Amino acid sequence: MPDFPNLIDRKPTLEASLADATPPVARILDAALRGQELTQVEGETLFRTEGADLAAILHAADEVRRQRVGDSVTFVVVRNINFTNVCYMACQFCNFGVRKDAAGAEWLSLDEVARRAEEAWRRGGTEVCIQGGLHPDLPADYYVQILEAVKRRVPDIHVHAFSPFEIWYGVRKSHIPLAAYLAALRQAGLGSMPGTAAEILDTEIRLQLTRNKLSADEWETIIRAAHGAGIRTTATIMYGHIDGPAHWAAHIARIRAIQKDTGGFTEFVPLGFIHEQTRLYRDHPAARPGPTATESLKMHAVARLMLAGHIDNIQVSWVKLGPQMAHAMLGCGANDLGGTLMNESISRAAGASHGQEITASEMVRIIRAAGRVPMQRNTLYGTVQDFSDHDPADIAPLVERSRGANPVAFLGERAAAMAAR
Repeated sequence: MPDFPNLIDRKPTLEASLADATPPVARILDAALRGQELTQVEGETLFRTEGADLAAILHAADEVRRQRVGDSVTFVVVRNINFTNVCYMACQFCNFGVRKDAAGAEWLSLDEVARRAEEAWRRGGTEVCIQGGLHPDLPADYYVQILEAVKRRVPDIHVHAFSPFEIWYGVRKSHIPLAAYLAALRQAGLGSMPGTAAEILDTEIRLQLTRNKLSADEWETIIRAAHGAGIRTTATIMYGHIDGPAHWAAHIARIRAIQKDTGGFTEFVPLGFIHEQTRLYRDHPAARPGPTATESLKMHAVARLMLAGHIDNIQVSWVKLGPQMAHAMLGCGANDLGGTLMNESISRAAGASHGQEITASEMVRIIRAAGRVPMQRNTLYGTVQDFSDHDPADIAPLVERSRGANPVAFLGERAAAMAAR
C-alpha cells in the first residue's frame, strides 16, 4: 500500500483527536457523536478533509461504530456464481462482459449453477450470490429457472441474486410488471438482492459510465419495489473513477433517504473502482486509477457517520481493496468483512489481484488481529456462529491459489514490525 497514510496511529484519545481538528470539522464530528444526522453538505465537507481533520474523522467513525454495533466484526460464508459473462451493455467501467461469439464466452447450465450451490453448502456456505451479464438470448423466465434449480438441489441455502440492472432486464424480457416480476422471483426462492449497478447515483456521471442505460431513478424505483415486496437488498457505491466528494455525499444521502422510507437495506458496501483493464480508464481523459488509500478511508468513515442509525452495517470489500487494506478499515468505521466468495470473476476481469477466496479461518485471523470479535453471520445479519473463543475448521480454498499467495501473510509482517518497535 504505497500511498497508505499514517493515520491509523491516532491520538491516544478521541478527545485529543477532536482537539486537533479545525473548529468546523470538530463541530460536525461532535454532532455525529451525539447522534445527530449529518447533512449532505456536512458529508461533503468531511470528504474534503486532510491531515488532523481526517485523523479525527477516522477516530470519530470508529467510536460511532462502537456505539452502534459494538466490537463484533461479521462475515458470511458465501459462494459467488456468475452464470454468464456474455453482456452487450458495454459499461465503460467493466471488463467482465463479452459478446456471445467471443472465445471466452461462458453460460453455465442450470445444473452447473445448482451443482456449485450444493458444493458451497457442503463447504459450510449459507448463501450463494448469483449474478451474470445481460445475455441477449436469455429466456424470459431464466432468472426464475435459476432459482428453482438451486432450490431443488439445496432447499435451505439463501439465494442472494440479481442486481437491479438484471431485474430491469428480466422485466423487459418477460413483459411482466415490476411488482409481479419481483413476486414471482420471491416465490421461486429469491431471498435478497445485491444493490449493485448503483455505481454513482448521479445522472451526469452515469451517462459517462453506462450511457445511463439504467438511470439513477430506475435503480431507485427497482430497489424501492424490492423493499416493498419484502426483498431486502444491499446498498453500494462505486468510487474512484471520474467522481468526487460532491457525488459521494449526494449518493450516500440518497441511499439514506431510501432507507428512511423502506428500511430495506441490510448494509452499505463501498466498492473501489478497479481500473486496469477497463475502457473507462483507457479512454476517458479524466478517469483515475481507482481510489487512493486516503479516499477509501474517507469513504468508509464518512459513510459510517452519515448513515448512523439508518444503515449500521458498513462492509469493506477485501476483493477490491485487498485483505491488508480491509483490515485497516476495521479501525475506521467498518464492521463487516463481506463474504468468503470461493469464486470471483467480475473484479478479476477488471484487473483485481487479491484472489478469489478468504476462508472462514482466515477471516477470523484478520478480525482478531484488529482486536475485534469474529462472528459468522447469515445474509440478513443473523448470527450463525460466534468465534470469540474458538476457530472455524481450517479448509483449503476452493480454487487453488497461485504459488506463494497468502491473504493473511501481512499479519505476520505486521506482528514482526510491531515487535521491532
